[in-house]
Amino acid sequence: MAFFTRAWHRLRATWAPLPQIDATQWLHTLRPYPFLHSLPLHEQARLRALAAVFLQRKEFFGTHGLTVTDDMALSIAAQACLPLLHWGSPQEALSWYDDFVGIVIHPGHALAQRTTMDGAGVVHHYTEELLGEAMQGGPVMLSWEAVTQGQQQTNQNVVIHEFIHKIDMRNGQADGYPPLPAHFMGLHQPQAARERWHDAWATAYAKFQQQVQIAERFGGDWPWLDAYGATAPAEFFAVCCEAYFTNPARFQREFPSLMPLLNAFLRLPRSTEAIEHRHRHSAQDFASFCSSTTQGQRVSLSEVG
Repeated sequence: MAFFTRAWHRLRATWAPLPQIDATQWLHTLRPYPFLHSLPLHEQARLRALAAVFLQRKEFFGTHGLTVTDDMALSIAAQACLPLLHWGSPQEALSWYDDFVGIVIHPGHALAQRTTMDGAGVVHHYTEELLGEAMQGGPVMLSWEAVTQGQQQTNQNVVIHEFIHKIDMRNGQADGYPPLPAHFMGLHQPQAARERWHDAWATAYAKFQQQVQIAERFGGDWPWLDAYGATAPAEFFAVCCEAYFTNPARFQREFPSLMPLLNAFLRLPRSTEAIEHRHRHSAQDFASFCSSTTQGQRVSLSEVG
């Protein structure tokens, strides 16, 4: 049934026209997020093409009276598509998100009723406050308040976090071990690739958990990365990806063993020198592009593909 649902939505997307993204609106979307407007112009163009197809395929729903505007939808689309930037054509890349259509936006934090069972078999009910949630085979939920907070934070981003979970879920429950591309890290055997990934992430996760525990119990320094990553391997993977995209230079310093794995997984070669060069020159390119863009100009997808 899920296969036919995905096929139907892909077929429906071929009928719907691609949305035209106004150039001024696009620049307005990028400007609050340094990690977006620091992208080289050719990558911004690829991202715009991805965002257009994403908006064609997905449906947004506001809750509690929230009206999801075009600007809000475009902001989410741009951030959600960032991990897919180097994964082929827009159609090929967005196939990673074809298990769902709906994106539910809450004005603030959402409350979810949870049930858990302890080691003695006693069932406990509790309420959990959520900034976002990705459901396997189902929609993505986001807090718009948390989305806007991502403009000020240098290593956290709820949109990237939840959509990384979606990528992680492509081979089952989110567990921090997503499907790896062929010949990952130059390894020709899938088992060797999985072992390389597992060993590096398990070591980094155990070390990070220890840092958080020392901070909690003994008043040690809190790690730079969001401590929520210490709750599960899937959360550590998602939190690392947030930091990788929003502050790659700092992530490189904090997690040098993970940087090459994420570069290979996301198909983007990077080095510390390349990162510094990229941010320095891309900011200049973006400012120049903004000054040359006229009010109300539309950019066709043939220009951005």
